[in-house]
Amino acid sequence: MSDDVQNVIIYTAAKTAMQSGAAKTKKWILEFKQEIVQSPDALMAWNGGTDTQNQVKIYFDTLQQATDFADAKNYVYTVIMPKKRMLKPKSYSENFAYNRKESWTH
Repeated sequence: MSDDVQNVIIYTAAKTAMQSGAAKTKKWILEFKQEIVQSPDALMAWNGGTDTQNQVKIYFDTLQQATDFADAKNYVYTVIMPKKRMLKPKSYSENFAYNRKESWTH
């Protein structure tokens, strides 16, 4: 292994915009930072490069496990804490409320 310092990012995946559920947002992900700039392929114009570490994602159950792994491998890590979601509970009947502020269209 080389003497290079490996920079990694530790974060949790964001909730998908297509569903209201929070599936796949519980795990912590350790991902290598991109060190080498990707270049477009001459024939197909797809981005490519020689650095395969940007394809590696390691999943952990807890933040502590992820940071312990990074410490054991002597990786320099940055932790991105998840943002808290602000939920506004609503009911279907609020769409037809008499004192509704927004205009009702169908």
